[in-house]
Amino acid sequence: MRISQSDEYPTRCGALPDTPVGGSLLTPVVHHRMEGGASLTSLFWEAGPGWRMAASSVLGGGIGPRSFVLNAQVADGYQRMDPHNHLNEIATDAGGTGDGVGMMTAADVTAFGFASDGGVEAIATVGIGRPIWAADRTELDEARLGSPSYGYRPGTINIVVALPALLSDSALVNTVATATEAKVQAVLEAGYPGTGTASDALCVASALPRSTTARQSPEPFGGPRSRWGARTARAVYTAILNSTFQGHPPAP
Repeated sequence: MRISQSDEYPTRCGALPDTPVGGSLLTPVVHHRMEGGASLTSLFWEAGPGWRMAASSVLGGGIGPRSFVLNAQVADGYQRMDPHNHLNEIATDAGGTGDGVGMMTAADVTAFGFASDGGVEAIATVGIGRPIWAADRTELDEARLGSPSYGYRPGTINIVVALPALLSDSALVNTVATATEAKVQAVLEAGYPGTGTASDALCVASALPRSTTARQSPEPFGGPRSRWGARTARAVYTAILNSTFQGHPPAP
């Protein structure tokens, strides 16, 4: 069942360069660059210190303290074999310092969707040129998205979530799973035949205590019926539906 949308979940698309977008926690800036003669955009969130993140990204994947998140548009038919270094270059150009998270997509990241729920904020960019089912035929294992036999369309659903709460490691991992479930729910309810794309990336950022002397017990749960998991699920679901789906029409 589709969740009804309201003014609590604003869409923030088509932002001007160097204009912060998003909400009060998650405030990326639209960053422009020229690359190979093409004008490309990125969403760059300079989170600063005080964040612990779990990410599935090429740059900064895993769990640990991170100071920025980059969602970078790359050209169709991306050929570089060093995406980690490339993302570092883009992040440095945008002003990133220290350890951070970096994602890539062929989609236009200015067509993002934003949503918030109970203090949780989410931004999603949806490139769904090649929707897939997670469990599928064995001959599709390790298929190369850019190969002539597989074809290429803009793909990748990238999601960034910020929570104003300290999560335990297990709750942080559980929140990643909850956000993924919400993504699948949104994709299916939007009419697309799949669970996402083969290259989706996700980052969940948990706020650390602002005072080094403060003692705060981490939240133990992140499932879809927990306080922060439920808010994360609704924010991610709505951010995806608020974004512009790029690259493939939904199934009739």
